[in-house]
Amino acid sequence: MRIEHIRQRLRALGAKPGHEQRVLQNWVMALPQDAERRWHEDFLPLAVREDLPGLAGELASLARLRSEHPGEDGSARLLVGLADGQTVESVLLPRDGLCVSTQVGCAVGCSFCMTGKGGLLRQLGSAEIVAQVALARSRRAVRKVVFMGMGEPSHNMDNVLEAIDLLGTVGGIAHKNLVFSTVGDHRVFERLPQGEVKPALALSLHSTRADLRAELMPNAPRIDPEELVALADAYSRATSYPIQYQWTLIEGVNDTEEELDAIVRLLRGKYAVMNMIPYNTVEGLAYRRPSRERAAEIARSLHRRGVLTKLRQSAGQDVDAGCGQLRARETAARLRRPPGHRPVVLLASRDGAPQG
Repeated sequence: MRIEHIRQRLRALGAKPGHEQRVLQNWVMALPQDAERRWHEDFLPLAVREDLPGLAGELASLARLRSEHPGEDGSARLLVGLADGQTVESVLLPRDGLCVSTQVGCAVGCSFCMTGKGGLLRQLGSAEIVAQVALARSRRAVRKVVFMGMGEPSHNMDNVLEAIDLLGTVGGIAHKNLVFSTVGDHRVFERLPQGEVKPALALSLHSTRADLRAELMPNAPRIDPEELVALADAYSRATSYPIQYQWTLIEGVNDTEEELDAIVRLLRGKYAVMNMIPYNTVEGLAYRRPSRERAAEIARSLHRRGVLTKLRQSAGQDVDAGCGQLRARETAARLRRPPGHRPVVLLASRDGAPQG
């Protein structure tokens, strides 16, 4: 479902633009549609009021919590069930952030990512993307949304931009707190500047070498890292937001001194932040996570040499829930269940104890 389909449904029932916006705002803010009773009863068209319970039920079915996996850092991985039975992952982040998925699976095929192993199954509609925010807001405040979950946002551009537009207007998210994460695609640099809501940009770099980037991200567009940085730098000047470069740090692959030297050449003096994220171990993959000491030294070295660098930790490591791992485990478990078996879903409470 797309947000535009919701708007069309409301208009067909006699809703005016102000009515549409209020209904959409209540949804994305996780408020009941009759939160303001006088407005609901006196100003909303009767046909719209009569349809709202059914619409609210359909919107709630777009994203339902299947399981929650809290981390020691205050984050929580959410396995989210969609209306068609597929699942995606969202992550509640510390300091009121949320990471959302934009696709079921992913076509980029990053060699270090569990999501990429299964390929792309389907796109998420813009309403399904926003529904992840509404679900998260039913649990805690959300003031920042990053499009860094399952999927490559540039491969689902129309739906992602429609979701960004709603979140940046009636959704109450500051534009700089909407973060579009991509492996790099010319369409991103063409379309993001055109929108009313211009999100911040996160660019998955992972290597300064074109050949190694192609090995790590086999289906990403073949754009030279220097060109990517130049395109991103132009966007940062147009929006006054720093570019967030993402670098999954893999031992013996992209943690060499040669790579660090090249990062300095590319990014020193740029309006940018380098987010170094030590690799989150995935069962069945040969990549290794560098030691904490090595990762910290890399971050300090880049910082000393003029590249603002932050050493990040991938949320969910302590619960073995890196991106795609929850969905992969749930899918495998479902395939192993005997016919007719009805699973009991246990949700982990904040203190880690299971609850029904």
